Amino acid sequence: MATSRRGFIQLVGLNGLAVAAAGCATARPARTPAVAPQAAPPLGALGTRSSLIRLSSNENSAGPGAKVLTAMQDSFGVANRYAFRLPSDLADAVAGSLGVQPSQVALGCGSSEILDSAAAAFLGPGRALVTAMPTFELLSGRAAMWGSDVIDVPVDAELRLDLDQMAGRARGAGLIFVCNPNNPTGTVHGAADIEAFVAAALRAEPKATILIDEAYHEYVEHADYKTSIGLALSNPRVVVSRTFSKVYGMAGLRVGYAVGQSETLRAMHRFLDSGRLSCLSARAGLTALADQARVAEMCSNNHAARAMTVQALRDAGYRVADSEANFVMADVQRDIRVFQRACRDRGVEIARPFPPLLTWARITIGAMAEMQQAVEAFRGALAEPLPTADALPALERYVPRRDGTWAC
Repeated sequence: MATSRRGFIQLVGLNGLAVAAAGCATARPARTPAVAPQAAPPLGALGTRSSLIRLSSNENSAGPGAKVLTAMQDSFGVANRYAFRLPSDLADAVAGSLGVQPSQVALGCGSSEILDSAAAAFLGPGRALVTAMPTFELLSGRAAMWGSDVIDVPVDAELRLDLDQMAGRARGAGLIFVCNPNNPTGTVHGAADIEAFVAAALRAEPKATILIDEAYHEYVEHADYKTSIGLALSNPRVVVSRTFSKVYGMAGLRVGYAVGQSETLRAMHRFLDSGRLSCLSARAGLTALADQARVAEMCSNNHAARAMTVQALRDAGYRVADSEANFVMADVQRDIRVFQRACRDRGVEIARPFPPLLTWARITIGAMAEMQQAVEAFRGALAEPLPTADALPALERYVPRRDGTWAC
């Protein structure tokens, strides 16, 4: 029976659609089920209460565009077939959009798999990871898995990566991770700063590989910024990672890629498998890439909602770091767990703590209507009296887990 696009969306929901379509992991079913199969869980069971405004994971709340949803629905008829050529077609399309050769692009099941493959290729005993604190933490956990030391370099007073200190500690590094714009702070470095850093870091450790994560590239408006893909194509020690998870609204579909010299990517290819991309994910990526008008719309919407949110927080007397991404980080002047709980009680979910910035809240930017509601929730949460000193565990009890996350 045919399903209309509206009916299709209502049937599975955007997040449910993404989870169903992603082909990144499979599980072996039991030979004899102990109970009858159950219906798919409701949207709220996929990770959060459906009534919450979800501003915790830097997702694009608008989701994929209408063209992407239509392309995915049109692909239902081949969902029983292996993707085969589609990932290659997507790699060719990505290469064409960037003006590079297909051999200079490597697809991954989200940019997380790209980072995983870089860790596997370039880390190991005696080859340390140099990274910022705080930054996207996946590689810190992977470094422990591969027996590498982790050298954490705190961000500076403006919450920007301290590139001079990172370059100064590069000796002995196997992999150096630069998130630009940085997650969770949202701060960005211009092209001249990045080029100088790459040169300095490789003078200190010529055998290191520098991975520059540009997950939020499309959102950047800073005049001094430009992509580091040119650096990656001219220097075999540099790789750039990108994702369809953010501006394209495809976080649940798991499509990411790396750009670099073919020889460098070959080392990562040993740990990548393009067969992990489903036909729906690949078709969605192809369609999204061709819809640059949608990208411009998402960036414009993000700019307006972010500006409103930042102004509201600053008007209330709170410091907000300059952000070039789809999130902001604000110093709410209290244990972030207190603020997080108060926001959740008011229907807004924000991100967890990011040590050592334990009074700073990372807030994803949603649609304007969502952010207007969220700002009212923030005002209410900030008006609550601060808890007594013994109401929560001491901040010093935050400790890193092996997987790169933090517990308290």
